[in-house]
Amino acid sequence: MNLRLSGDGTRRALVCGTVTERVAGCLKGIATGDAVGKQTELLSHADVLRWYPHGVRGFEGLPGSVIPRYVGNGKREWRVGETTDDTEWTIAVARAIIADHGHVEHTSVGREMLHCRKCVHPGVKSLWEFHQAADPARIARRHDGCGAAIRVAPVGIVFRPARFDDLVNGAREASIPTHGGPIAIAAAAATAAAVSAALEGWPTDEMITFAESAAAEAECRWSGDGSARVARKVRSTYDDLKRLPELRSPDVAARCFPVHPMTIVPLALCLATLMDSAEEAILLAANVGGDSDSVASIAGAVLGSRYPDTVNQSWYGTVERINGHDLPALVDELSNLRH
Repeated sequence: MNLRLSGDGTRRALVCGTVTERVAGCLKGIATGDAVGKQTELLSHADVLRWYPHGVRGFEGLPGSVIPRYVGNGKREWRVGETTDDTEWTIAVARAIIADHGHVEHTSVGREMLHCRKCVHPGVKSLWEFHQAADPARIARRHDGCGAAIRVAPVGIVFRPARFDDLVNGAREASIPTHGGPIAIAAAAATAAAVSAALEGWPTDEMITFAESAAAEAECRWSGDGSARVARKVRSTYDDLKRLPELRSPDVAARCFPVHPMTIVPLALCLATLMDSAEEAILLAANVGGDSDSVASIAGAVLGSRYPDTVNQSWYGTVERINGHDLPALVDELSNLRH
């Protein structure tokens, strides 16, 4: 049992678990956050309340049934408990790293991602262009969405914080099959760094500073202007939300509504460092709205890594039944590769 700092600076005693338990918590946090958050994705905060007058409290509806707002959707009738491309891509990155014995190489990631089928339509340009090219070695030269950040947790799992260069380079390699923009790469580096630090049980302030450093380094290397926009946004969001006496969905939505990478990833990382429960952070993200599945999955990854016992096991059981991901099959191999 170790003492850890929560977001308000107080110390809390929590059983941290083994590395394997933390890696499992990370992957389960991603999948449960993705599936719970999907229920309110792209809704305004007001519309979240219209669809869910009592708020989202978990899976709202019979698992496996179509989420009411997606009934008749021409692209996909998403089901209660179903995960999205966020989890599918994460698993692809994990498999590529395992196949390459702990190395992160964009061609291997691209090869695995060609098997991903969710959200492959012209509305998601980054993934559509990648699949149209059908080239695993393709390097995207643009796209600054958060699709890179939501799949990069396995990079943070295999590289400890001391492997800073490998961590930042690995984040880029996992990103560039679909996302080559400097903001996307910096956001991915920040997320990978947060996961890596969380697995070590770092205190809150050190975690957010490390995420900032990774984002700043990535922007310096691949934007050429050294602006550190993502790093500064992570810090300003953290400082802003930390001043609130309590994190409530209306207040968070008013201050940092997640609609683009410069709000989605900073918000996710701040929830992950200002809260101490994966379950509670996932619910907060779902009740905020916007890109709720991305926020919830990133926050779930980091908090699942820090406090694996705070991942809702009932939710995870539902996710596994509906999707059949078999995440435990990845856990031991990723844990053994961490160095």
